[in-house]
Amino acid sequence: MSRIEISVLRPDAALRACAEVWHALETGEAVTPRLAFGSLHELFSTITKKRLDLLRQVAAHDGLTIRQLANALGRDYTNVHRDVTNLVDLGLLELGTDGGLSTLYDEILIHDD
Repeated sequence: MSRIEISVLRPDAALRACAEVWHALETGEAVTPRLAFGSLHELFSTITKKRLDLLRQVAAHDGLTIRQLANALGRDYTNVHRDVTNLVDLGLLELGTDGGLSTLYDEILIHDD
């Protein structure tokens, strides 16, 4: 199962986490991908409830286009397109050459360190 951890880290904790990942990669250890935000406000402004719903819908129906996704969620195409673009930029979604969406992780853990 592929998993990503999303958390809030203070700058000192972020530096420690970066050093730990660097060391793990140098020694060949497996590393769980991680997204870190500087505050809860930043986290919840980026990973909104609507974006989480969108991720769940794509996970349940792999290959949906943005238009199909907007219709399934009952949302405006432009807003869904913006959310998809943000989630692709974060590395949480992938947009295939055929326009189909897929999730990159089976599990997303969100926590406040």
